[in-house]
Amino acid sequence: MERSNHTVTEFILLGFTADPVVQLVLFVVFLGVYSVTVVGNTTLMVLICNDSRLHTPMYFFIGNLSFLDLWYSSVYTPKILVTCISKDKSISFAGCVAQFFFSGGLGYSECYLLAVMAYDHYMAISKPLIYSQAMPIRLCAFLVAASYLGGIINCSIITKRLFTMNFCNENVIDDFFCDFLPLVKLACGRKDDYQALMYFLLASNVITPAVLILASYLFIIATILKIRSTQGHLKAFSTCSSHLLSVTLYYGSILYIYSHPRSSYSLDTDKIVSTFYTVVFPC
Repeated sequence: MERSNHTVTEFILLGFTADPVVQLVLFVVFLGVYSVTVVGNTTLMVLICNDSRLHTPMYFFIGNLSFLDLWYSSVYTPKILVTCISKDKSISFAGCVAQFFFSGGLGYSECYLLAVMAYDHYMAISKPLIYSQAMPIRLCAFLVAASYLGGIINCSIITKRLFTMNFCNENVIDDFFCDFLPLVKLACGRKDDYQALMYFLLASNVITPAVLILASYLFIIATILKIRSTQGHLKAFSTCSSHLLSVTLYYGSILYIYSHPRSSYSLDTDKIVSTFYTVVFPC
């Protein structure tokens, strides 16, 4: 990738702490969470593929969500584990670009996929008798492919803009991975460009899917209110509960990181919050 600053060849990831005891504890915790993430999401994908009873649109989307979560976590966690136990905290410029691109592409795709799943839940609740006909496999495959493509295209634009900025010979990232805000903090030049890039990131990858999710749930609530039986209410809520929890954790942490004022920007707080959408959420 062409870049305007040829002097920065690597970045230094400071991680969470310099205390070796705490680093060892974090290593054990992250290794445990990552193990559960890999085993859990792999098992889900295998079950969904092998059990014909799960060959429905809803489980098709869940399988793709597991696929994204598995690789999304794998972009971050191995490097986090190495950083915790190794004295070498460096990551090459190309490695940082690759980590940012793949994590962003997978993360943005997940934002769109969660919006697609909200629409799918609405169809399942509002049209249960013709659900399979309303959500044919071709439509499901198209929606998933569009989610992946949208994430990759948006991340390509953001990655190119971000890594062609001048980093003023600064290469110490006060974080545990190559994220947007810590990298922007190292960059120098026109701050308006960074702000415009931030607005594009939020509008295209967070706000737009969030609005679609909110609209879907408003329709879902309207449909649930028309159901008279208590059992019907419980079944509808159980259908949406896990998705609603995922959306709250994922979008809540991302919006906190990227939307609060720069004057209140705290790297220590943001490190903790960012672990939710990078490590905890996939698990």
